[in-house]
Amino acid sequence: MLRSVDIRVECWPLRAPFRIARGARTDIAVAVVTIGEGSVAGRGVVGRGEGTPSARYGETPESVRMQIEAAIPALQAGCDRAALRTLMPPGSARNAIDAALWDLEARQAACIAPALPPLVSAQTVSIDRPGAMAQAARRLARAQLVKVKLDAADPEACLRAVRCSLPDTTLIVDANEAWTMPLLVAMQPVLAELGIALLEQPLPAGQDGALADFTAQVPICADESCHVAADIPRLRGLYRFVNIKLDKTGGLTEALALYDAARAAGLGVMVGCMLATSLGIAPALRIAARADFVDVDGPWWLLEDRSGGLRVLDDGVVVPPQPGFWGGIA
Repeated sequence: MLRSVDIRVECWPLRAPFRIARGARTDIAVAVVTIGEGSVAGRGVVGRGEGTPSARYGETPESVRMQIEAAIPALQAGCDRAALRTLMPPGSARNAIDAALWDLEARQAACIAPALPPLVSAQTVSIDRPGAMAQAARRLARAQLVKVKLDAADPEACLRAVRCSLPDTTLIVDANEAWTMPLLVAMQPVLAELGIALLEQPLPAGQDGALADFTAQVPICADESCHVAADIPRLRGLYRFVNIKLDKTGGLTEALALYDAARAAGLGVMVGCMLATSLGIAPALRIAARADFVDVDGPWWLLEDRSGGLRVLDDGVVVPPQPGFWGGIA
């Protein structure tokens, strides 16, 4: 029996504008893949997966749809997750398919999704004027971990405003490639003074070599520079952490390989996400349980999430999706 493959592109509005160094958005588009095969106890079995196209990596909803459509013949013929890694490049299209295959396999085996240990996710203060960022930070007063998005426009004032509002909270900073080397050098004493725990991707991807002779006062994490396990050898010695996102790796299968490669190289691990619904985040929870930092608050930014999805409480504790949501039966 041939598998059935369905593709949908969905739009989900955000509860507030989300601003990073590359721009702002008020909604997200996600690609949802559903793969059906055979039957269990006389019922059809389907697996679901979601990917979020990223303009940063040249993706659009339509280009992702086309990538998935091109893979349908192979999927119908029984392509598995291992073959998928050679069939398609890393990215959100492969992520959606990979997640659907994980879900399908679990349901075919009638697996009960394993319980997750307690997770604490970062909650995000997006870019705005210093006063507005301070106000946004105050709304996160109960959070245990807060990520502060910064660009090159007066990052010190913005960061000090947030720290003033959250004097005791663990803060990480994400510059999303917006800084230059002189700005990175100038911000070092500020980051150290304010007790920043981690700095994500200060320089544009491709300029990683500038960090070779740089002594950072705060650990630096590769995000846009790190996609797959094969990236680790060139990043070792330049960064102390890597950020694993399934839409970059092309799914949980490669993310697990990247995790193992990072740990073998002595690197710390953050598990992050694009803005996504809980369907896009659920696979990442399987690896987030082993990470040093977790940033999976993507669904929190949605005006409304999928029924049965995860919840991020005021203190950042992640309440997993309901049983049967993804990766196993109820």
